[in-house]
Amino acid sequence: PCRVAGRIEWDIDSPVPCLASVEASGEIALCKTGFPEDVYSAVLSKDVHEGQPLLSVKFSNCNGKRKVQYESSEPADFKVDEDGMVYAVRSFPLSSEHSKFLIYAQDKETQEKWQVAVKLSLKPTFTEEAVKESPEVEEIVFPRQAAKHNGYLQRQKRDWVIPPINLPENSRGPFPQELVRIRSDRDKNLSLRYSVTGPGADQPPTGIFIINPISGQLSVTKPLDRELIARFHLRAHAVDINGNQVENPIDIVINVIDMNDNRPEFLHQVWNGTVPEGSKPGTYVMTVTAIDADDPNALNGMLRYRILSQAPSTPSPNMFTINNETGDIITVAAGLDREKVQQYTLIIQATDMEGNPTYGLSNTATAVITVTDVNDNPPEFTAMTFYGEVPENRVDIIVANLTVTDKDQPHTPAWNAVYKISGGDPTGRFAIHTDPNSNDGLVTVVKPIDFETNRMFVLTVAAENQVPLAKGIQHPPQSTATVSVTVIDVNENPYFAPNPKIIRQEEGLHAGTMLTTFTAQDPDRYMQQNIRYTKLSDPANWLKIDPVNGHITTIAVLDRESPNVKNNIYNATFLASDNGIPPMSGTGTLQIYLLDINDNAPQVLPQEAETCETPDPNSINITALDYDIDPNAGPFAFDLPLSPVTIKRNWTITRLNGDFAQLNLKIKFLEAGIYEVPIIITDSGNPPKSNISILRVKVCQCDSNGDCTDVDRIVGAGLGTGAIIAILLCIIILLILVLMFVVWMKRRDKERQAKQLLIDPEDDVRDNILKYDEEGGGEEDQDYDLSQLQQPDTVEPDAIKPVGIRRLDERPIHAEPQYPVRSAAPHPGDIGDFINEGLKAADNDPTAPPYDSLLVFDYEGSGSTAGSLSSLNSSSSGGEQDYDYLNDWGPRFKKLADMYGGGDD
Repeated sequence: PCRVAGRIEWDIDSPVPCLASVEASGEIALCKTGFPEDVYSAVLSKDVHEGQPLLSVKFSNCNGKRKVQYESSEPADFKVDEDGMVYAVRSFPLSSEHSKFLIYAQDKETQEKWQVAVKLSLKPTFTEEAVKESPEVEEIVFPRQAAKHNGYLQRQKRDWVIPPINLPENSRGPFPQELVRIRSDRDKNLSLRYSVTGPGADQPPTGIFIINPISGQLSVTKPLDRELIARFHLRAHAVDINGNQVENPIDIVINVIDMNDNRPEFLHQVWNGTVPEGSKPGTYVMTVTAIDADDPNALNGMLRYRILSQAPSTPSPNMFTINNETGDIITVAAGLDREKVQQYTLIIQATDMEGNPTYGLSNTATAVITVTDVNDNPPEFTAMTFYGEVPENRVDIIVANLTVTDKDQPHTPAWNAVYKISGGDPTGRFAIHTDPNSNDGLVTVVKPIDFETNRMFVLTVAAENQVPLAKGIQHPPQSTATVSVTVIDVNENPYFAPNPKIIRQEEGLHAGTMLTTFTAQDPDRYMQQNIRYTKLSDPANWLKIDPVNGHITTIAVLDRESPNVKNNIYNATFLASDNGIPPMSGTGTLQIYLLDINDNAPQVLPQEAETCETPDPNSINITALDYDIDPNAGPFAFDLPLSPVTIKRNWTITRLNGDFAQLNLKIKFLEAGIYEVPIIITDSGNPPKSNISILRVKVCQCDSNGDCTDVDRIVGAGLGTGAIIAILLCIIILLILVLMFVVWMKRRDKERQAKQLLIDPEDDVRDNILKYDEEGGGEEDQDYDLSQLQQPDTVEPDAIKPVGIRRLDERPIHAEPQYPVRSAAPHPGDIGDFINEGLKAADNDPTAPPYDSLLVFDYEGSGSTAGSLSSLNSSSSGGEQDYDYLNDWGPRFKKLADMYGGGDD
């Protein structure tokens, strides 16, 4: 749908998506989205060369919002820029025949696509006289149709071929301007009507050409523009008054002759190019291109280029020139130096009419030429000698900072410096790294330096660039410098040599024996320092070292069989410290290789075995275990002792080889049980060592296969000491747990019993459980009836208590032991007998404490049957009394007799 003057029309037959007419300035114009022409033609005067602009295509964008992308059907030969300019991708000869290709325009959003045809042809060979307007209007006569003769078509000869009509563009009129008159030789006999059809007549753009239907006069109604349409192809028709065709249509071609009505236009207003400094004359720089909408094959479209100005004008005002036909800019003078002039600005002019300054039209553009850097300036040191210092034995520290200058462009390979040490460092102890920001050389120590060996280094350093210098340029003397490095003496660690130190010594060496001297050396030969020694590691604590002279002495017996000895070697570490500032220390290891002596007697292995009650079918294989090594170990000798006599009577031992022997029963039957068989084992040392080892043999009953059948009984009877101790420990732990449980039960009963002491006055204190409803301050806050604490004589006997009211914590009913009854006023001599009798009765009482129950003692309040102790006169009464009888009461009253007996003493 197209919106036209406020209404929407549908054009079903139109091949374009929208054809709208808009009214502007009193005229009605058509807006057609797409290419305004179906075919674009370009006439070339010579073959096509690479990068040559051919023509420009236009795309009508009605709404202005479409973004189209151009594409050529022959991308290998032609390309289209965004502005519609068509260029040649490569150079190729153009034949006389037309070269045709298509150009596509595609909407980037909707993917809608349009196309237009492009035709290229060589320049025709017609003369200028052919384009001149004839002073008289030519007359074009329709060719006569072939007539039939005897039923056959008869060939008719044509007098001439209708040539194209050449019409200059931009004609000033007057309009309508007559071009030619079309006539048919039948107009003498018939009344004919003439008409023309085709683009420019009845097809868009309509109304450019009109014809008088009576006279056949063809006229143009307005000026033509070759840049819009270069050729019109019309067809002339002749019909009678009834509309019947009386002549075959004839083709009329109208060529629009170009006029110089368009200035050259540069493809870019500013062109950027580069040229290396120091380039020789004739060096290509860049190409500028301009196009002219006029006919490129005519003088109107033939362009010529020239340079109008150059800025700056140093070192020469004519450093560059331009090819006036191709637009190639080249150098014509030497002296391009980036360090002096980094950029040139040229004003370029393009003129048509082959550069005719009088008749040609011109335009200008700017060419900016940047002079690129080459390595024509070597780096130069800012000083001939640099100084630095470094402490000895230090690495990865910066010793000196080398500075250089370079006139080339910073941070480029022609400016970046590379430093090399060419002399003074034969061992490679220094390296130079380049600072990427400042381009300085950082002299660094990569290997430790010994002050005692080298106190100073004088290095020869050269500076270069990452890329070689330009041809013909040499490095000046300023590209080489010297670096003087002073080494600073520092306090170094003492060191033991050799480390570790290995000595060989027999084991069993007694304490106080000097082994060796283990001393350290001080690398600081130019410092007066003392070294002292201390022990750092001595796992078995066998050694000591003299702090001054490093003498190592034993303080214990050396034992090769010690667990601290690995592979016969004992390691001890010692520390050597100097008194420098700051003090330094070093460690050394002393390795003592201990030689074996025969100091360990062999033992039987295994220590337990079992056999049958009869000699067959079993025997016991044994070997010897000796912690010594050859030659103080095997081969071993095995024997049985003479005592007790039962050993050799019951057993016999047979040596199998140097390490193994076999023990067998000598008698036919031996009762099952555990037997300890002593075995004498002797090693091969010099002198030899022997030992009596006990072999525990379990003799058991065996089946036919020789397997024990009463192993459980024998094992139970022959439990070892460890098994017995484990069983006893388990029993003790079980008893402790039971005792703890009983004590806990007793303590809980006592707590419950204590709560039952306070009861109601009407009930027996032992027959009730007291209930407390509140928690007061204490016993002084309570008012209790103490009468409940009755005399023992008034307590109701257990025998008359009714069944079911006895407390659980009461003593069970048993026959009460007969305790002696103390008289009301006993004689002092009866006290001892009374206590002894009560003690015997308590010891024989099965219900006596410890028993968790309430113990009832004689009440000693008022009315007690026991006499008052106040009747016994004391020394405080002032009376004299004889206490010698206390000596007769036995040893328990000896202390009391000593206190009160003996008169004044």
